[in-house]
Amino acid sequence: MLYVHHPSGLAHDPRALSPDHPDSPARLEAIEAALAQATLPELERIAAPSALPAELALVHSADHVRSLRELCESGGGEIDQDTFVGPASFHAALHAAGGAGAMVRGLLSGADSTGFCALRPAGHHAERERAMGFCLFNNVALAAELAIQEFGLERVMIIDWDVHHGNGTAEIFRHRADVLFASIHQAGLFPGTGALADAGSGAGRGYTVNIPVPRFSDEETWLSLMEHVLVPIGLEYRPELLLISAGFDAHRADPLADCRLESDSFGALAAHARDLGIAVGAPVGAVLEGGYEPAALAESVVATIAGLQGPRETVSIAPEWIVTPRVASHLGHRWSL
Repeated sequence: MLYVHHPSGLAHDPRALSPDHPDSPARLEAIEAALAQATLPELERIAAPSALPAELALVHSADHVRSLRELCESGGGEIDQDTFVGPASFHAALHAAGGAGAMVRGLLSGADSTGFCALRPAGHHAERERAMGFCLFNNVALAAELAIQEFGLERVMIIDWDVHHGNGTAEIFRHRADVLFASIHQAGLFPGTGALADAGSGAGRGYTVNIPVPRFSDEETWLSLMEHVLVPIGLEYRPELLLISAGFDAHRADPLADCRLESDSFGALAAHARDLGIAVGAPVGAVLEGGYEPAALAESVVATIAGLQGPRETVSIAPEWIVTPRVASHLGHRWSL
């Protein structure tokens, strides 16, 4: 399994301007400490390269890149009430984006069939023209677009299981059918997007799948939606690459949300994604998004890597009886559910 990392992620620290900010370097430190103690097959560690201007231009405007660079070079500051940067943040963001691209190049060149990017800052809230929600560049969107432009892929699927809706990724691919964006997220949270009825626009209508879940949704609900909604959609869509926006803030210990997943729940989600990739012949790569209780995050990342690597068996469960039927009924006129 490819494991992409870089020390620059430790230098990006919003707490310099917002002392109680939840996105701290301790998140990566906890992940590395947990991996050192875990009994996993050996990971192929890759140092994330810095994204090139042409790669950033795949999903971001030149004005966005320039303004972010200038803000960081001037000492940093507040982008919005949640998003802060310092002198080292632009460098870290370049490696986070470049690392996602490097993972995709490795997967599609046959170096391995699975990968995980343990990089920060995260990306799925970043839109083409602006940073927001702790996110500077949209790492997973860059990875998907690079796969299409550089390798000629015709179908990429992104599963976003962060507890917050990946609005930036959804908007970047809203009008397109070559990227299927599917998100499970807690209803009513930041950024307030991701309604079930929002299915994309124009040529991309039907290729955005938003699944908001109620507060306190637990493993039964999330795994049911993965197994009985997202996996069947993926089998029908048949992506050539499966990417995961792997946020871990649906964990019961996370301070920013109210879902009730356990650390091992993410391993179960990952096993479903792994089996979907095997079924359609697509490599599977995960990109770190949220997760703000360091110990829970680290345990969840280890479980996810174990689920992607195998040989963990995928556990089938009966469809959860409230949310899953409602979602399947809504999406059933577009997909065979």
